[in-house]
Amino acid sequence: MGFAAGCMVWMVIAEVVPDSFKEASPSQVATAATLAVAFMETLSAVLETFEQGQSWKNTSGFLVSLLFGLGPFIGGLILVTFASSVKMQHSFLTGMASGIAIILAAWRPLQLWIGGKMGLFYDISLLVGGAFFFHVISRMASLNVSQGRAAGNDIMRSNTISSLTLKAFLASGAVALHAFAEGLALGVAAPKAYGLGRHMMLPVSLHGLPRGAAVASCIYGATDSWRTALFAAAFTGFAGPLAAIGAIVAEIDYTGLDTWMVFACGALLPAFGGSLIRRFFKLNSKHTSYGLVIGVAFAFICLTSTRLVCLHTPYCNSAPEAVT
Repeated sequence: MGFAAGCMVWMVIAEVVPDSFKEASPSQVATAATLAVAFMETLSAVLETFEQGQSWKNTSGFLVSLLFGLGPFIGGLILVTFASSVKMQHSFLTGMASGIAIILAAWRPLQLWIGGKMGLFYDISLLVGGAFFFHVISRMASLNVSQGRAAGNDIMRSNTISSLTLKAFLASGAVALHAFAEGLALGVAAPKAYGLGRHMMLPVSLHGLPRGAAVASCIYGATDSWRTALFAAAFTGFAGPLAAIGAIVAEIDYTGLDTWMVFACGALLPAFGGSLIRRFFKLNSKHTSYGLVIGVAFAFICLTSTRLVCLHTPYCNSAPEAVT
């Protein structure tokens, strides 16, 4: 086994990596390598957990968790198909993404406050903390891009992403953070869910539709590329399954997850409600306003439908905090 491993390492270093640099940029190669390592480490942890004698419920939880990313992907697919067919304005798409983000950011904090599970001051403090965290990250990213443009040559400047595209991808990162926080709660619930977690797919998918639509509309509006928009929706949706699998492996409970959820909700507010939406309001306030209203209505309908499913079926009994 050691000899075979050495041969594979040599093949990768001597053949695969040099060839990959001919076809892709160093950043793309590094990203692919990082994702591959992360996937193998996750698979190793999963297999190690199985070898330690975990129950069939945990096995089912792993399998079902992999499907939690379907909702955002379907939401992104619906948005991209609709936007491509009717040729939506970029300002409308960005307004729609912002409307969805407003509902996502307010939904869980309001539930916790109205239900008496979290005080108003603590609720607002976490939202402010999440907003400040995103502001710091976005400022650091903007400074790095600006320094790269100033220090690079003409070729590097031409390959640097625009400020608008950077803001769109940072907003998608905020949605991924929100999905990750929700995925932790789903991972706690999946192994003990009704029907071994299979029946959670309906409410979880409904709950994930707005996230995928928000990411796809934001990226599509900034890049005018439906492939990039669909990939971004699927990629951010994968944060939920990744977090769910991590929660199952670590065997955590629900303690403290509401705090992380509200913190992640706070990051959505400056991501979509800051300079990104203001830029498009200046360009076309009418289309942006229409998109904002449609986004609010779409997210409200999806989350309300999830709530109705959970009230009238046993599908959410094991995870009411995660999907309502």
